[in-house]
Amino acid sequence: MISNKQVSLVVRISQGERDASARATHLEAAIRKFLVTTNERKKMSTKTNFKRIALVAVAALGLGVLSSVPSQAQTSGLTLTVTDGTSSFIKSDTTTAAVINIKGLIEANDSVTVTAVFKSRPSGGNTNLKFHRGDSATSTMSAGFVLDTQVAGALGGLVAPAATRQAAAANAYSVLETSSVESIFRYSSNGSKNFEENLYLQIDTAQARIAGTYTYTIQLKGYDAGTAPGSGVANTVVTKDINIVVAAAADVSTTPTSTNSFVNLLASAQASGSNTSDAVINGVATAGTNVGYIYVGNRNAANGVSTARESITATVTGAGLVCSAALSASPTAITCGKNIKVAATGDYQFILQGDGTSGASSIVVSASVAGWSFTKTATFYTAAAKTLTATVAHPLLKIGANSGAVRVTGLDTNGANWAGTPYIYASSATDAAVGGSTTPVACDAYSATLGYAACPISTLTTGTAKFKVIDASTVAAATATSAEITVTVTNAIPNTVTVTFDKASYAPNERARIYVTPLDASGKVMQSVTADLLATGGISVNGAISFTGSTTTADSLTATSITTSASTSATSGARAGAMVYSVFMPSAGGTVTISATGGNALPVNNRVAISASATVTDSGAAALAAVNALATTVASLRTLITTLTNLVLKIQKKVKA
Repeated sequence: MISNKQVSLVVRISQGERDASARATHLEAAIRKFLVTTNERKKMSTKTNFKRIALVAVAALGLGVLSSVPSQAQTSGLTLTVTDGTSSFIKSDTTTAAVINIKGLIEANDSVTVTAVFKSRPSGGNTNLKFHRGDSATSTMSAGFVLDTQVAGALGGLVAPAATRQAAAANAYSVLETSSVESIFRYSSNGSKNFEENLYLQIDTAQARIAGTYTYTIQLKGYDAGTAPGSGVANTVVTKDINIVVAAAADVSTTPTSTNSFVNLLASAQASGSNTSDAVINGVATAGTNVGYIYVGNRNAANGVSTARESITATVTGAGLVCSAALSASPTAITCGKNIKVAATGDYQFILQGDGTSGASSIVVSASVAGWSFTKTATFYTAAAKTLTATVAHPLLKIGANSGAVRVTGLDTNGANWAGTPYIYASSATDAAVGGSTTPVACDAYSATLGYAACPISTLTTGTAKFKVIDASTVAAATATSAEITVTVTNAIPNTVTVTFDKASYAPNERARIYVTPLDASGKVMQSVTADLLATGGISVNGAISFTGSTTTADSLTATSITTSASTSATSGARAGAMVYSVFMPSAGGTVTISATGGNALPVNNRVAISASATVTDSGAAALAAVNALATTVASLRTLITTLTNLVLKIQKKVKA
């Protein structure tokens, strides 16, 4: 029997032996043989593969050379960047314009166009734009680039009517919404170049602007060489919206502010106003009677008078009512009460009315939005006075009209200041023969500023006369009557005249008053006169005085015709029977002398020179005098101390002895 070990694998396989060992052995041999063969083939084909690749490349290049034609230049890398603009009713220029930035690569004879297309705007807004070239961001823009400013023809048949695109300058255009122009700006190049350009878009200031947002679509298009913009197809199109926001004018803002708002108490209504001083209101307490007006300046940050929206409340404490009303010179009360709240747009006006009670009134006007608050005061009086007090304002009356000869004050039943119309009349027929009438004559209106009503008296002759003042137009209707007052009527003739200062000495630059006073033959002050009291030249001054007020000038001192005052006033410095000038003394110390000569109204022998002097104390001289006095005192003290010291030394010596 032949052993299996002596039989070849092939025989065993062919004989159908399929044991696992034989199969594994055969597979291993086959794989090894395949790998060896493959490696050999790879080594053999490496050079061949390189040869094949080279051959293909050469063939491709050859075919490319055979089939090549001139390539078309084209724009590439075009970018469009926009920055929104701002504008206002005050300013619209390049600093507030929208900015359009374009950049990219443009090759020979290529074109780039930029267009602004209207999209939206506020109703009634401006329809014109100002579109102009800005600055170039590349140094090459000035060389080799053409900014096409042609209106028609050169842009490839584009239609650009002058009415829709008008050149304002070489590089700027005004463009209407209705424009059919494709390219506002066109750039072309004579060679390949990178470029970057800024354009400005702003609202045309030639027309009125309306607040709001103006939106335009910016189109950036690139055209290859040979393609006409407007008729050909762009190879690149970039679009972006750009906005120009026109801010509302500050003076039309609806936001109120406490900075500009104000409240004024007025004696008369008005349709418009500005911040002013309050009037002093003393009104009759009769219900429904208008006594004053409260003008509210409801303003915005720009002090606009008609747009600020505010909730305004007026509250009355005490006598009187407040009423809502229209802003008018003759308003009618709408709703009245102690507390009235209104929604106001712009300035507003309340009416102040009586409610039948007299006394003090406090009115608080406040705003909810701006937060301001103002307090005003007024006084109401009853129609009838309880007491009247009359005083003589003119110590001496002249023959004829004497305006303001008597002054009257009064109180009502509640002690409030009575500000009704008083009447004056002569107490008897005898008194009326000197001046006035037994029929009551109306006095002037009560002056809250002066605090009294002034009553006139027309005199007929010299002498004295008694008068009374009542609170009604007839004696029968009067509820209050003043005590009798006596007036004196004179008709003296100027005999002499004096010029005087109101003080003997003044500080530097202190106000001084100069009085010109005519005297009668007895040397007494006279009634008011108008006469040539001074000779030509009037009053001369040797010092450097200055003048105050619109009626007292250097020339006024040279007047010769003088009108003296009939009454005295602590406010103006007036004196009854004299003419007053207000001046300021020099800044340097010294003596100021005024001098004049009596005028033609005086007797010839009294037309003599007159003068007066006053001292201006120099503050520097006074200080020096004080220092000198102090030095003298110190020296005296030193001498005294030395004497005392010597005395003490002598006493010590004697004690030791």
